[in-house]
Amino acid sequence: MTETNDANAKWDAQLRKGTLELAVLGALQHEAKYGLALLNYFRTFDTMQITEGTLYPLLDRLKREGVLTASWQQEGEQRPRKFYALTELGHQKLNELSARWQRSVEDLQQLLDAPLKKKESDNE
Repeated sequence: MTETNDANAKWDAQLRKGTLELAVLGALQHEAKYGLALLNYFRTFDTMQITEGTLYPLLDRLKREGVLTASWQQEGEQRPRKFYALTELGHQKLNELSARWQRSVEDLQQLLDAPLKKKESDNE
């Protein structure tokens, strides 16, 4: 791995750590999913490559906090799977985190577009 690729991988990992909870809530906002389906879904995004060891503890914590429900379901002859879904509290948390994320993106975009603008206006 080149130095640039290594730096990019570290950046992605840090960003993922800060946004994984929001990503999980977003992935579950319209329908319940089981763990492996969530993992496979996240793997379709370059910056959201996560492992079972990361996802399942997060799902368990969110369930304990009342943000998610979990229920076993069996489809046809397949073995039962644990499906996760947002609770009302989960939808509220998704809305709150989405708003915070949007503000962060807007603030960062302002910093990237005009890095000295805010600082200069503070000195006037």
